[in-house]
Amino acid sequence: MRALLILWRRELALAWGGGGGPLLACGFFLCLTALVPLAAGGDPAGLRPVAGGIAWLALALSSILSLERLFERDLEDGALDLITLGPAPLELAVVVKALAQWLAVGGPLALTAPLAAVTLGLPPAHAPLVALSALIGGLGFALTGALGAALALGAKRGGLLIAVVVLPLFIPPVVFGAGALERTANGLSPAPALAFLAAYVLFAAVVTPFAGAAAIRNAQG
Repeated sequence: MRALLILWRRELALAWGGGGGPLLACGFFLCLTALVPLAAGGDPAGLRPVAGGIAWLALALSSILSLERLFERDLEDGALDLITLGPAPLELAVVVKALAQWLAVGGPLALTAPLAAVTLGLPPAHAPLVALSALIGGLGFALTGALGAALALGAKRGGLLIAVVVLPLFIPPVVFGAGALERTANGLSPAPALAFLAAYVLFAAVVTPFAGAAAIRNAQG
């Protein structure tokens, strides 16, 4: 447990110490959602029906930006060997790194999401739902992204490979998250869509530790 706590603190320190990860992701998110209304002509009535989908697509793309260095950095400096040989199981180490990624990047993105959604034309009253769904979906993005980063470990142009691997896996949370906003806009309960979003997170939490650890061991071998 102590080893996992040390790893958790290390990941958060690395995420914020460089000054790039969370700030870059949030800046990209806001820029992307600000450009869409300009490209669409600035008509709120025409943009509002697809605002939820655009916001979630931008959220998914922003979540990819800092995934390349999630394991690659540790492989380059030898820290990944120490993690693998350490007292904590590698599967739990993968989960800890994914949770740190969620807290360092997914959390700030969830706080930025309501502002981006309002920019796209969603009513301000939907802001709490946007933040909640983005927080849940961000955990799914972090877990699936950790798996993609492990699969791309040691490969040339790893960032491009991660995008190719994880983007198809990001489709379900984008659909469910946008569906929750659409149901709310139509006067329906967002609970079914949020339940599917939570189910995706649980599925990713089961698959990622074992598949990610296996991919890391394969890259080290």
